[in-house]
Amino acid sequence: MSRSTLNMTDVIENYIWQVGVRETAIMQQCREETAAMPNANMQIAPEQGQFLALLAQLTGARRIIEVGTFTGYSALWMASVLPGDGKLIACDISDEYTSKAKQYWQQAGITNKIDLKIKPATESLAELLAAGGAGQVDMLFIDADKIGYQDYYEQGLQLLRQGGLMAFDNTLWSGSVAELSDDPDTLALQKFNRHVHSDQRVDMGLLPIGDGLTLVRKK
Repeated sequence: MSRSTLNMTDVIENYIWQVGVRETAIMQQCREETAAMPNANMQIAPEQGQFLALLAQLTGARRIIEVGTFTGYSALWMASVLPGDGKLIACDISDEYTSKAKQYWQQAGITNKIDLKIKPATESLAELLAAGGAGQVDMLFIDADKIGYQDYYEQGLQLLRQGGLMAFDNTLWSGSVAELSDDPDTLALQKFNRHVHSDQRVDMGLLPIGDGLTLVRKK
């Protein structure tokens, strides 16, 4: 029995990409072009995208919310596995980054499955709740400002159906969450991780995928 997670080397990572990820040409283009941008660290890894797509399929998701869209890579993965009448609501505050995302979505032929909202995500989520959206969402993926995670979590729980799933990225924060810190983002993530762990409204797990991925299932 292995008692630790395998140390990820470039060789192993490349192997995973070769035999464990079914990345389309458009996805690869999005990933590689984004990698050349100044904030490339905001993009998820291919294995995370594959995992999110599989989660969407396993949950039978028809309605997904994404908080933090960036250049659209994660949305490409999730929207690509939605059924014809499925919808992904993408929440972001940047016209600059999401203008690139829309180009990739158009090339992939999935624009009809994505509803992009450019405003603070708490406002978009509040509007969905006000419109009767409570309990109507199958899955949420949150990869945005870390100080806002707690608010997204509470709003997300209201929007999720029973048995629905939330996934939060960067919850290991390069390992800094396990250390003493006065960094606001690190402190916010430490508080968030403790809260999720103690919240009996959900089932949860923190996985060492990418920079840490916390999965939450609404009971």
